[in-house]
Amino acid sequence: MDITTIFFIAAALAMDAFAVAVTAGFQIKALSRRHIFRLSWHFGLFQALMPVIGWFSGRSVAIYIEKYDHWAAFFLLLWIGANMIRESFNTDTDKKWQDPTRGMRLIVLSIATSIDALAVGFTLAALKVPILLPAVIIGCVALLFTCVGLLLGHRFLSSEKFGEKAELLGGTILILIGIKILFEHQVF
Repeated sequence: MDITTIFFIAAALAMDAFAVAVTAGFQIKALSRRHIFRLSWHFGLFQALMPVIGWFSGRSVAIYIEKYDHWAAFFLLLWIGANMIRESFNTDTDKKWQDPTRGMRLIVLSIATSIDALAVGFTLAALKVPILLPAVIIGCVALLFTCVGLLLGHRFLSSEKFGEKAELLGGTILILIGIKILFEHQVF
């Protein structure tokens, strides 16, 4: 597999991470380098590790997981998105905001945005493509897309029009990403 193809695969895999990062950028009022590092690092790391896990798991397990991976991603994104929408109607500002770059929310988002990379690992194993270079490229591209997404999302936050209901918009975007994943797997 040539390097150009690997970059296109990496970019396609990073689109979910980019969209979630934009949503996170909406939420973070005072975006710091620490926020950018945490989200970018985790998204890049998970995007790099999932194809490796898929590659080592081999084709015998792939048949069983591929049937349900899109449902897992959908339900994780639905759960987080629904919580964000519910929280957007909470008027208690002290309890309302949760940092998407910390804790369990960060882990769940990292898993949800990288499940497709697991299937890519299965595919690369079936094609007998060595995994090291693709995994590094996939992780680096996801890290870069996440940085850009956070910065773009935060840029829109400065507008009062977007800032007031950022969580509502963000939750809706996450649910739509989950639905898009189901459509891509031709569930409907």
